[in-house]
Amino acid sequence: MITVQVEGFGEIQARSGERLVLALERGGVDVLHRCGGVARCTTCRVSFQEGEPSAMTAAEFDKLTEKDLIGQARLSCQIECASGMSVTPLQTAGSTGLEPGKAPAEEIEPEPVWSTRPGASTEG
Repeated sequence: MITVQVEGFGEIQARSGERLVLALERGGVDVLHRCGGVARCTTCRVSFQEGEPSAMTAAEFDKLTEKDLIGQARLSCQIECASGMSVTPLQTAGSTGLEPGKAPAEEIEPEPVWSTRPGASTEG
């Protein structure tokens, strides 16, 4: 198990590689997800203070580009938990008054096609 720091909620425990959206929910964060975790909306978005992964799925890139959110937010449904993450949920059911959609699957959907996110260092 790893620890993910969540602004406004404290520390939550997650499995390495677990979908961030599911770890947040299991940890008591009422993260909003309207499309069922398939990168068709941006309601599950988070911002990173630390530990932002350099990997990004093509589905996440396409949706963030469409909504002009590249460099401002990430989609928690498209991120695998890793040690050292510190995030802020940008929309919750409580803050919006909206109800989440169907529960996201255990594995990232659609089938992930990975690339390096814009702005990520490829050195190291």
